[in-house]
Amino acid sequence: MTIGSLQPAREKKSRRSEQVVDEKAPLLPARQEEDVGSAEFNGASFTGAVFNLSTTIVGAGIMALPATMKVSGLGLGIAMISFMAFLTEASIELLLRFSRAGNTLSYGGVMGNAFGKYGRILLQVCVLVNNIGVLIVYMIIIGDVLSGTSSSGIHHAGVLEGWFGEHWWNGRTFVLLVTTLAVFAPLACLKRLDSLRFTSALSVALAVVFLVITMGITFIKLINGSILMPRLLPNVTDLTSFWKLFTVVPVLVTAYICHYTTQIKAVVRTSLTLCSTVYIMTSLFGFLLFGDATLDDVLANFDTDLGIPFGSVLNDAVRVSYAAHLMLVFPIVFYPLRLNLDGLLFPSARPLTSDNLRFGLISTGLIALIFLGANFIPSIWDAFQFTGATAAVCIGFIFPAAITLGNRHGIATKKDKILCIFMISLAVFSNLVAIYSDAYALFKKNGSPRE
Repeated sequence: MTIGSLQPAREKKSRRSEQVVDEKAPLLPARQEEDVGSAEFNGASFTGAVFNLSTTIVGAGIMALPATMKVSGLGLGIAMISFMAFLTEASIELLLRFSRAGNTLSYGGVMGNAFGKYGRILLQVCVLVNNIGVLIVYMIIIGDVLSGTSSSGIHHAGVLEGWFGEHWWNGRTFVLLVTTLAVFAPLACLKRLDSLRFTSALSVALAVVFLVITMGITFIKLINGSILMPRLLPNVTDLTSFWKLFTVVPVLVTAYICHYTTQIKAVVRTSLTLCSTVYIMTSLFGFLLFGDATLDDVLANFDTDLGIPFGSVLNDAVRVSYAAHLMLVFPIVFYPLRLNLDGLLFPSARPLTSDNLRFGLISTGLIALIFLGANFIPSIWDAFQFTGATAAVCIGFIFPAAITLGNRHGIATKKDKILCIFMISLAVFSNLVAIYSDAYALFKKNGSPRE
């Protein structure tokens, strides 16, 4: 997730760099008179800064984390979550150092210093792809919750199906269309991000409700002895299952993307520790509850009989609370997406908020693209595989490592360069294997004879 700033560019001649990158990508704390978009943390306490950054990190990726435990096993999976947090902190620390050395306030500024105009544009494109992918995942999850989903020939009923039965009006496409027109479009049309501050606070509360209920259900089932011992290691039986282990990397990379909203090392470290704890708890409790039956979107699992009192009520509470959370977070992610696209397409035009026609066309086009993606992409795992293996891995690891290896300011140490070579090698190898594994599984599925 990203959270953009609303600060307008003060000078027309600098609008290109400020609107496209600086307003959405503060890396260092700016003085008040030099504020070009870092208002997100300016004036905030340390606790407030940690809270703000943590809410930008934790998004829809958390719903796919229990499924990574199914692939890697609980022990290896928790280790990978912790290791990915370490690499994320290292890459952000490198960005902060080069940002100070180059006297720039943004990720885009660091990329511009290292690779010029085209480096900055490449970063913009990756941010666009990543954010579009994240919003498609949001909409897929909402469709899973409200209308249900099918996996391995088994249909998991949605909330509306459970309440009213199966009807044309609670089908996936129609429900997503109504949600888009009634919820996403009105919120996305707000021109000021601070207009969403109340919905943002409510969304955080709803995410907490989801985690608390899930923990409560797990503890109850642990007490009554209805949870089996989880698998700690991956189940590797052949070469295909071995390659499949690498498919969890894009999901984990996407879960930690926050590089264009970070400022202070202590805030970054604390936020990553907090988010890693939340990720581990969600993965642990989700996998404990459903084991090898865990779906790509763990919310879809909450249509089964939990075997506890008020199980159906708790099922609905878990699903509805997180679906509502995503509905409210959607416009917060959508805002910088729209601003980035406008800056990429119309770098010399007047500010987007003062041009209603351009504002409406870009908003409509993006919402339509996200709606189509959510209806044609089969699961959040597939969406995360694409964005994680392309845009997210570039933003999170490849670009920071390339900036460090270029060492324009001569501040990179030998240890930094070794770490960067490792990050690039791991990112490229893991994601190529993940893409190959997914493509192989898809071709094998499509090529298998139908019964």
